[in-house]
Amino acid sequence: MKEVKLYLGYAGFCTSKESHTIRNGANKEIKFQALFGLIQHPEYGWILYDTGYTTRFYDCTKTYPNKIYANLTKVFVTEKDEIKAQLKQFNLEPSDIKHVIITHFHADHVGGLKDFNDATFYCSQAAYKQYKEISSFWGFTKAILKDLIPQNFEEKLKIIETFSSPINDDIFGKKYDLFGDDSLFIYDLPGHAAGQIGVELKTQKQQYFLIADACWNKKTYIDLLLPPSIVRLFFDSWKDFKDSLLKVNLFHKKFPEVIIVPTHCSATTTALVSNNYDLNAL
Repeated sequence: MKEVKLYLGYAGFCTSKESHTIRNGANKEIKFQALFGLIQHPEYGWILYDTGYTTRFYDCTKTYPNKIYANLTKVFVTEKDEIKAQLKQFNLEPSDIKHVIITHFHADHVGGLKDFNDATFYCSQAAYKQYKEISSFWGFTKAILKDLIPQNFEEKLKIIETFSSPINDDIFGKKYDLFGDDSLFIYDLPGHAAGQIGVELKTQKQQYFLIADACWNKKTYIDLLLPPSIVRLFFDSWKDFKDSLLKVNLFHKKFPEVIIVPTHCSATTTALVSNNYDLNAL
């Protein structure tokens, strides 16, 4: 694979019970950190993997029905947590970001989209279809807050399936070489959300598979230890979730040297996220 540089950071968090993330988990509150990735590509420049939370979440959920989302999901984010503020540590401005990969349209993954007016956005056909077809009134039922999406979103959007050509993959059936240069491979990981995707990349030190919310705890893909059945209420498709999880499990067995990164798994991300803002650490 062509090497890129990667920094992983947090842009806010919400809280949930550990027992909701994995069967027989502890009945204690844990942080669901909103992970993002800042990628430096040698030709295509600065790329974001998701955009975390911003304080816009509070504005979008002041009134019903979106207030129901806020009541169910306790979100904690300040302006200094937002990606646009953290970019200053790299001497970057939001205008320097030229590409944003959207894994899915939940608020903790698209909260910062409006900050990146000079970027091209990439998502799957299925994710875009759900976003487009669901009404603003009912969007919260799928964890979608349409007020977080830029007004000119469609003008800047590239659908991955039409932008990139599929490549046969022994485990997933297919994957997409986003830029056609072996640097960023996109995988379908539906289930938790419609059209959810993951990204495989390689740095000078390590290969990573960023799997978004394909699971919330590393034990889930390692041991196929599912979360409790109650979370089915919040998933787009339990069947697809289990199918995606099995593929991630097979990927892990075939490529144990690759670090798999679930967005909200602190057991994984704590060792990867640093306040040193170093693009060479990973």
